[in-house]
Amino acid sequence: MAWLVKQALLVASIGLLACQPALAGTIEGHVRGTGPTPDLSNFVISLEDIEGPFPPPEQPVLMEQKELRFVPHVLAVQVGTTVEFPNSDPLSHNVFSISEAKRFNLGLYARGTSRRVRFDKPGVVELLCNVHLEMSSYIVVVKNPYFAKTGPDGTYRIEGVPAGRHRLRYWHERRAAQERTVQVPETGSVTVDFSIGG
Repeated sequence: MAWLVKQALLVASIGLLACQPALAGTIEGHVRGTGPTPDLSNFVISLEDIEGPFPPPEQPVLMEQKELRFVPHVLAVQVGTTVEFPNSDPLSHNVFSISEAKRFNLGLYARGTSRRVRFDKPGVVELLCNVHLEMSSYIVVVKNPYFAKTGPDGTYRIEGVPAGRHRLRYWHERRAAQERTVQVPETGSVTVDFSIGG
């Protein structure tokens, strides 16, 4: 009888542990620059050492073709995400990439139509249009959902990060990558800033 009681208590305690939320904190900070009005947008900040698999978003993410530009110029997505490329210009566009992380060519398509691509490998994918050579953009594909893109003021915030020691990295199209080691608290936030030249 005593053995049965112990077993029941053990099962109950395991169930309680399973119901408890995982300990997670927030990483926030700035990319800071020197010199006259540095451009601090479009830095992608991501955690490099947390392995999945993680379910990708169910809905496609948009990369629009508008006014002879890709919008946004930099898009960060998790592995497995589908990106939709609607053409909003009154002329035909093409979207292609020869990047190692994803090679594809969507061909020419007209205004009001769209194409989709699933990004299934981490890495940086440069997008081009073979009709309009001035058009280019980047899709940064990361391995987990712990990432953010800076705004014009260089701020970023990554929530729900598992507590512990992690490697934090930034990417930018015109900057050498930087890494920081960060100790994420069980609750609350930790600040990690990056500095760049002017």
